[in-house]
Amino acid sequence: MAFPFLEAVIGFMILMYIFETYLDLRQHTALKLPTLPKTLEGVISQEKFEKSRAYSLDKSHFHFIHEFVTILMDSAILFFRVLPWFWKRSGDFVTLVGLNAENEILHTLAFLGGVMIWSQITDLPFSMYSTFVVEARHGFNKQTIWLFFRDMVKGICLAVILGPPIVSAIIVIVQKGGAYLAIYLWAFMFVLSLVMMTLYPVLIAPLFNKFTPLPEGELRLKIEKLASSLKFPLKKLFVVDGSTRSSHSNVRIQILPTCMDFLRTRRIVLYDTLIQQCKDDEEIVAVIAHELGHWKLNHTMYSFIAVQLGVMACPYVNSYLPRPHKASGAKIVTNNPGLLAQPLHRHTIIPLQHLVSFALNLVSRSFEFQADAFAKKLGYASALRAGLVKLQEENLSAMNTDPWYSAYHYSHPPLVERLDAIDKPDKKAD
Repeated sequence: MAFPFLEAVIGFMILMYIFETYLDLRQHTALKLPTLPKTLEGVISQEKFEKSRAYSLDKSHFHFIHEFVTILMDSAILFFRVLPWFWKRSGDFVTLVGLNAENEILHTLAFLGGVMIWSQITDLPFSMYSTFVVEARHGFNKQTIWLFFRDMVKGICLAVILGPPIVSAIIVIVQKGGAYLAIYLWAFMFVLSLVMMTLYPVLIAPLFNKFTPLPEGELRLKIEKLASSLKFPLKKLFVVDGSTRSSHSNVRIQILPTCMDFLRTRRIVLYDTLIQQCKDDEEIVAVIAHELGHWKLNHTMYSFIAVQLGVMACPYVNSYLPRPHKASGAKIVTNNPGLLAQPLHRHTIIPLQHLVSFALNLVSRSFEFQADAFAKKLGYASALRAGLVKLQEENLSAMNTDPWYSAYHYSHPPLVERLDAIDKPDKKAD
């Protein structure tokens, strides 16, 4: 008797849903706590705490509904074998438009195109509710309906332009890879990730946001002085119009892995909302000092390598999935999906994905503590503390977090842990 592979995959999906729902319930309970953590008492105002709690609980309620609908749809699609049926229909479509359905590349592109359309349709109500109800209710959404759909259309166009050559290359590698398939797949994804890291800030990001040079002034001088003191090869200093979509604030630095240093495209990008919310320049500079700490401590390179190691494991699993094949002189059976269209493809590697994600979160949290310590050594302890508190307040981030939930989901330590770590040496000194 054959192993019930389909039932096993669905069973595992449901078990993971139950486990993650349990963590969500623990976090929901933490969010309902009526008092601030002791570390934040007197630091965060009661008004901000109440707003944060209301916002977090709203997102939590929405998350429960979204995840429940998602597991129902995913389980039904697998159980009723919708994807194999759609694979056959996509082959019929390829034939209908006068192309060869036995061409795996054309067949797969038609299949994935249909899946993308289905995903856009099913996700649209949730995306719109999150943006125009949850985010708007708490004063974060700045998008108009027009801007929302314009971004969606741009994203679809990018997928249509970039997707086919990438998918075609992967299929060719799968067809020709032989015993070294996993290595070839990983090498391709490695090169692709480097190319996308290079092209995204220059060609793709400007399609969605406007990047303008940070005006001359005291803030710019302080940032340039900090970068120079650390020998950070700052080439461009931008402000991005994040406020056109949301009042959430952030700062990011484009730093390529060491192997791509010859491109010298180092840049710092500040959200205009960060500048609006942190009136004190020292707080902004302290946050940037934290980000530069990641660069100085080679966290960018280490993170890139860690991600690549995680990605590397996936082709080894994928390479053992069943595929359509030709006997001598035989034709490919068109109702047998190829690798990228396998109904169980993404679900087969779910256990590995969860392990890799958890491991990367552990590494990321460790790096965040190190970057905070780096900024503190530069003399920004007080400003960094104030900046982190300001970001937490203005973004209405969760003040109370469940330790199990944060350990499993968070790539950044909760604010309480970061403040405790910043203060710890001072307490010892006392």
